[in-house]
Amino acid sequence: MRLYIDTSIFGGYFEVEFQSWTRKLIELILTGAYTAVVSDITLFELETAPLAVRELTDRIVSENAEFVLAGQEANDLADKYIKEKIIPSRYRSDGLHIAIATINKVDVLTSWNFKHIVNLNRIRLYNSVNLKYGYGIIEIRSPMDIVEI
Repeated sequence: MRLYIDTSIFGGYFEVEFQSWTRKLIELILTGAYTAVVSDITLFELETAPLAVRELTDRIVSENAEFVLAGQEANDLADKYIKEKIIPSRYRSDGLHIAIATINKVDVLTSWNFKHIVNLNRIRLYNSVNLKYGYGIIEIRSPMDIVEI
């Protein structure tokens, strides 16, 4: 299964509240049970992260990840999410993660961002925009929904 992992997953590895599920998810990625899909946007957002987070990112990217780029199509779709008032423009990068995952047809986008990404009402709205513009629906879940600890 291909899992788009956003920035919050890398930080969640080191946060007590999210650590158990995140570490299990990362373990499953590193053993090949899942493939991590990582975007240039995620890497850009992690450039100023603590060293341990960047080292984890490097390990995942080098061992079992598919790298994808945010092209014009993803930028256009993210702008549609803003135009449809699903997210405010200042959180455009959250919409860009969803657009990249949608366009690259990942199996699941996983995140700890419950405000703008893993949010049932917003997920429905993202998917309505996706369908309106000819894209498929996107599954969005937290690691709690994906792994068992």
